[in-house]
Amino acid sequence: MRVSWMSRVLSWIAAALVGGVYGIAGTIGHSVMWGPVPVGLIVATIACAAILVAVRALTHDRGAAVAAGLGMLGMLVLISGVGPGGSVVVQDSFAGRIWTYLVAGIVLLVVAWPSFSKLPARPTGRGSEEAEARES
Repeated sequence: MRVSWMSRVLSWIAAALVGGVYGIAGTIGHSVMWGPVPVGLIVATIACAAILVAVRALTHDRGAAVAAGLGMLGMLVLISGVGPGGSVVVQDSFAGRIWTYLVAGIVLLVVAWPSFSKLPARPTGRGSEEAEARES
């Protein structure tokens, strides 16, 4: 089944918006600590990775995963700077640096992951067993 270019573009826009929302939520919540445990960083990482994997798996489109990842990274960069009142959401700390590189790494991993659905199926049956025996 062929998908029209208009529906692909709309799905990329929707994916970018969803990625942006998760990027904002993760960027704001990444600094939450529960004693020595960085709960915010763990939860934000799992949430961002889960939405990227879901977008990639549900749309079967690498472009949608790229759009969601760009939305995440764009919102992270947008709200990471110093605000007009002098407030900083992502401080120049170890957790802030980890969050920045972690999001970029997750996006890269999900987008670069190979699509196993497009690989040719391996033949099964008696002929394939004989071919494997000859190769050995």
